Amino acid sequence: MNASDNQETKAQADRPQGDGTGYHCSMCSGVTSDAPGACPRCGMALVPDLPRAASSPLYICPMHPEIQRDQPGSCPKCGMDLVLKVPEADDEDDEELKNMRRRFVVATALSIPVLVIAMGPMIGLPVSGWIPHGMSGWVEFALATPVVVWAGLPFFQRGWRSIVTWQLNMFTLVSLGTGAAYAYSVVVLLIPGVLPESFRVGGTSGGLYFEAASVIIALVLLGQVLELGAHRRTNSAIKGLLSLSPPTARLVTETGEEEVPLDRVETGSVLRVLPGDKIAVDGTVIDGASAVDESMITGEPIPSDKGPGD
Repeated sequence: MNASDNQETKAQADRPQGDGTGYHCSMCSGVTSDAPGACPRCGMALVPDLPRAASSPLYICPMHPEIQRDQPGSCPKCGMDLVLKVPEADDEDDEELKNMRRRFVVATALSIPVLVIAMGPMIGLPVSGWIPHGMSGWVEFALATPVVVWAGLPFFQRGWRSIVTWQLNMFTLVSLGTGAAYAYSVVVLLIPGVLPESFRVGGTSGGLYFEAASVIIALVLLGQVLELGAHRRTNSAIKGLLSLSPPTARLVTETGEEEVPLDRVETGSVLRVLPGDKIAVDGTVIDGASAVDESMITGEPIPSDKGPGD
């Protein structure tokens, strides 16, 4: 927000800026961490907290970008005044997204042929002509095992943790459902005679559900990829908005006023906002009056009058 007329104001800061470098679980409220990792309750990967505005000012020379200072001044090479540059936010750690994307690609590539072998005869595909009789189950087993054991491993780990902590969630259902389908199919394939007569299909053997286990895991992996990607895009968009916030503020002290980085602004600090300046932090006007452009927040194109107490 900008003070848009020719009057200045003094404001007392209500809320200091923070660094926004923590992590939290998007499923379990109250779970936070200073470093990336897995949620201790559900096992889901922690996501970064919403970023905040940059607080360390950086001054560079327009002609010689290698000249960088933490205070305003002139360039020692050409004498030009140094200009303020807002440091760009660090790239987020997207290792979890890359990991899920790799697992999704592998799971999809192996699940499609399993699905075709299992469901192809229902739509008229001559699967029996492609694969020798009695071998289709073993082919499904060979293709579905990497999907369940490797691609779906994070879901089984999170499902087990959710049961241990009794924080039941989506991973509980996924791990139980796909695990039961895969284990049942393995038993039917290896020792079909162990099943009761009522479990057998056509009186010969039990049905195989390898395609159900592998396809469900592939779909849940797709959901994880979309969710993690959405988190990343949302944080990037918020960082773009927060880059509009000024990295410094005019702090009023007993000896006068000085331009300081936002990390020196504390609750109760008195700031001066000059005409055209951006308002650095939330605060209450204690002296002066001005019209403030609040369109970035409210969408209203007409500046709003502000005075003491606002």
